[in-house]
Amino acid sequence: MKLSEHFTLEELTYSDIAKRHSLNNTPDKFTIGNLTRVAALLEDVRDLFNQPIRINSGYRSITVNSLLGSKPTSQHCIGCAADIHIDGLTPDQIVKKIIKSDLQYDQLIREFDSWVHISVPNGEGYIARKQALIIDKTSTRPYA
Repeated sequence: MKLSEHFTLEELTYSDIAKRHSLNNTPDKFTIGNLTRVAALLEDVRDLFNQPIRINSGYRSITVNSLLGSKPTSQHCIGCAADIHIDGLTPDQIVKKIIKSDLQYDQLIREFDSWVHISVPNGEGYIARKQALIIDKTSTRPYA
């Protein structure tokens, strides 16, 4: 199912962990609505960089999320977030360019200097916080 021109429900719900443990990682209709908003933001990111985006994680059921060691309050669990890579760019390059843009992201997180978490607000009509953070082994802190 296409959520936008370049992003499908399948790629935003794919999970190696779910497959490995034979878990259902199928979102409900409300969550698919959130994933559609994420796909629209990812289209904007794709346009900003003028190149494709690779998604390593999108929607994660509470069970899948727990197996990854993530918090149950993660925006991934409600379909409002994706972890991405862009070939040829570092996470810092991605974060810096998005911060300088006018994209309306809720959170932008450089995680473990390996990928970028990007999210939309948790509900339609909510204001994007444009919060930029770094998460690594030492702490969670503002992106500077």
